[in-house]
Amino acid sequence: MPAKLSTNRYGKSRVRLMRVTKHDAHHDVDEWTVQILLTGDFDTAHTEGDNSKILATDTMKNTVYFVAHQSTATSMEAYALDLIDYILPRNPQVASAEVVIESTLWKRLTIDGAPFPTGFMRGSDERQTTRISKNKSGETSITSGLDRLTIMKTAQSAFTGYIKESLTTLPETTDRLFATALKAEWPYTAAAIAAGIDFNKVRAHLRDVMISTFAKHDSLSVQQTLYAMGEAALAHTDIIGEIYMLMPNKHNLLVDLARFGQTNANHIFVPTDEPHGTIEATITRA
Repeated sequence: MPAKLSTNRYGKSRVRLMRVTKHDAHHDVDEWTVQILLTGDFDTAHTEGDNSKILATDTMKNTVYFVAHQSTATSMEAYALDLIDYILPRNPQVASAEVVIESTLWKRLTIDGAPFPTGFMRGSDERQTTRISKNKSGETSITSGLDRLTIMKTAQSAFTGYIKESLTTLPETTDRLFATALKAEWPYTAAAIAAGIDFNKVRAHLRDVMISTFAKHDSLSVQQTLYAMGEAALAHTDIIGEIYMLMPNKHNLLVDLARFGQTNANHIFVPTDEPHGTIEATITRA
């Protein structure tokens, strides 16, 4: 039976780079992992083995480095747009390009009570993320986000009233240790993209809003807290219309020491990797 190529795209993944931008009084550090995906007229590479319209992945890798060296962008999003704007005009066979970037966080060392201008340390396992796509006509979509933001609260968290049956062993609690690792992504509206965005400022603001909501929320479930965090994010900016969030429920099991006569002392928990209950939702503006 004859076959037909329906869709195809290709690219380069996991290009890692460390960019140091040197100012007179201090240095800035960016550590990025970059992925490029191209869509266009590549059919004959599949059907005939004709590579005349194919960019080698080696070329794409070096393009990532070259554009990072030339770019004055201070955000992942602005750099991704610079990268796409370098690729598209030079390749008529490419109809659209998508760039996905994950940023590893570094923070300045504190020496004698002040930030040291050229010394850094890894902040945490948290990642900042972005996904940018743009086609030849200039239509652009931009999604920013964060991932692996590990947070925990030791009060204002309960879990009661759930379904109980013969296989249920989890006890109800009104005083639990609530730990999770937040992933959040938000696409910007077309109007906001056209007007221009300080991506770093928006990400930092939404991150603060969600963390503050998490800490202060009287949680009856992970779902309720996730929704409250997304609702707060939408309430604090009008340049996004929705936010996707994922929060695994990291169980921390209370050790019952009352049977040994231990009361009114520290609460001892055993953190466990499993099981994790995964909660995800997309909250949209009403």
